[in-house]
Amino acid sequence: MESLYAVFRKEISDHFSSYRFVLLFALIAMVSFITSYMVGMQLRDNLETLSKTRFPYLMLFSTPGAVFSMVQFVAFFGPLIGLVLGFDSINRERAHGTLIKLVSQPIYRDAVINGKFLAGVITILVMLVAIVLVITGFGLSIVGVVPSLEEIWRISVYVIISLFYISLWLGVSILFSIVFRSIATSALASVALWIFLSFFVTLGAEAIANSITPIERQDVQAERVIKNIRIKEGLSLASPMVLYSEATATIVDPMRKTTGSIVFMSPLEQILSSRFQNPLSLGQSLIVVFPHATALIAITLICFAVSYLVFMLQEIRS
Repeated sequence: MESLYAVFRKEISDHFSSYRFVLLFALIAMVSFITSYMVGMQLRDNLETLSKTRFPYLMLFSTPGAVFSMVQFVAFFGPLIGLVLGFDSINRERAHGTLIKLVSQPIYRDAVINGKFLAGVITILVMLVAIVLVITGFGLSIVGVVPSLEEIWRISVYVIISLFYISLWLGVSILFSIVFRSIATSALASVALWIFLSFFVTLGAEAIANSITPIERQDVQAERVIKNIRIKEGLSLASPMVLYSEATATIVDPMRKTTGSIVFMSPLEQILSSRFQNPLSLGQSLIVVFPHATALIAITLICFAVSYLVFMLQEIRS
């Protein structure tokens, strides 16, 4: 345990004292300031609509600014935080010749990988909490929105899901830093995988769905449209960004009652649903997003487990 704490303390010190962290944190703070300010000004110009909303504080996170909302920003660019923090965590030590010196000390090998991953997770948590506090401060100063207890719990759940989502990419970058000896190669591989899983998977899912059940014709039946959408949404779940976006959108928006984009209901179901227009409680929202959150957490743990196993079995040479 002492060896783990020593590695963790050293990595935390390196993260917070590096120019990389300062530049990354400055970029995130700037985007948070700009997005929060624009959203706050929009909400202040629509105080009548805001007063009729039961959860005005959550709108600070879900309302788009000039381009995207804060939730969308973390979904698209949050992985870069994990990739930047971990792409050279192991091969940098190997290139400088410090890894063999580190494991020759009375430090267990697993303490090295565990300490580096834990330090990265804590750094990500600090950034996420800072973003939430910045948005909260702007909401209080510009709009005068005070979060309720349920809103605080929802934002806490949102931070936890975001922590696992970004930690997934931290684990990916650490894995590539173990597999590849070149720092540039591990960085390029991490970014390439992020681009593929975040953007090309959804495009490929749409192409496959259109090839299986084309809906370009005007006389297409409703069953084919439903099948096309189900295939596309099912294949899109292979993207961690889709899992994260659907889960957090449901948590931050209590009026959203499903993670799907389109819901098909019979006339009787439409009549029954019209009687239940109240927002979901936090417990009900957690039930809705439970499969997505569980899959995201499982992928994160599996990714780190693979990194741990590869590092423990890998030969360390001077």
